[in-house]
Amino acid sequence: MNSKNTAAYFKYNVFQVTDDNFNDFAIELFRYQARENKIYKDYLEALKINVQSIDHYEHIPFLPISFFKTHRVVCGKDEDEQKVFKSSGTTKSIRSNHYVLDEHFYKKSTIEIFEKFYGHPSEFDFLALLPSYLEQRDSSLVYMVDGFISESNSENSSFYKDDLNSLFELVIKLNRLNKPVLLIGVAYALLDFCSKFDFPPLNNFIIMETGGMKGRRRELTREELHDKLEKGFKVDNIHSEYGMTELFSQAYASSQGRFEVPSWMKVITREINDPFKLIKEETGCLNILDLANIDSCAFIATDDLGKVYPDGSFTVLGRLDNSDVRGCSLMIS
Repeated sequence: MNSKNTAAYFKYNVFQVTDDNFNDFAIELFRYQARENKIYKDYLEALKINVQSIDHYEHIPFLPISFFKTHRVVCGKDEDEQKVFKSSGTTKSIRSNHYVLDEHFYKKSTIEIFEKFYGHPSEFDFLALLPSYLEQRDSSLVYMVDGFISESNSENSSFYKDDLNSLFELVIKLNRLNKPVLLIGVAYALLDFCSKFDFPPLNNFIIMETGGMKGRRRELTREELHDKLEKGFKVDNIHSEYGMTELFSQAYASSQGRFEVPSWMKVITREINDPFKLIKEETGCLNILDLANIDSCAFIATDDLGKVYPDGSFTVLGRLDNSDVRGCSLMIS
């Protein structure tokens, strides 16, 4: 089976991954990427890893996320590229690049995940407050939300950047209807919005923050942020989305920033001072297995600090002190 057929095989089967077959699928994908991803292959060789000896996903070496800033992390050739997602950041910072070989598969992945946690996007109106991401373009978050907006088939679903007065009027109108509404936004934009108007209780709304003050406001703990948003929008809970340029999959939290993952994704923690030592139920750096990252690398050692719980959910507590400050960095919990 050639590499394109093998990639197609993984894409066809990944959304059927369960706890029972997760390890087998992960090991099969690891061996494929160890062969087809030049950067990952070189990294494994530098570590003197015997690829065939790895038989459990916890023993797979995780590629440092910084490689996405300095190398082309992809299983494929230059001419196969369909799109490049870029991380947010300042003009002086080096941005991560995720080379996407299959836009259709990315859209399918985001919709599959959203449907698992919330229902199909066609059931919602989507109101998006992501001004800084729209300005920088090439954002995977914007691309994902744009896909949800298209799936919703609603004239109300759109990105709203500066005209907050019109958005407030729309929120009041939609609040009288029974159709669910998802208002998703970067933290500072949601704070600006809810502090400018006096909202009635929003009974049919999900308010979802994606993190990030981007220097517009002082950093808040997640608890402080959610408290302000709950009071401002008069809702019981604030939802959160965890995703990044380097991943195809997202995690969602319905309250208190405790994220749940789809069946083809796992998060494990590593020791802060020893990148190859895994730890359990302690605060550490997050390693992410995203088996939907078929055309790049599914095994990423992030710079995020967090804790993973026995049920597989996790919280994000901040970032390593010596890592670059990501434009969409999450608040310290």
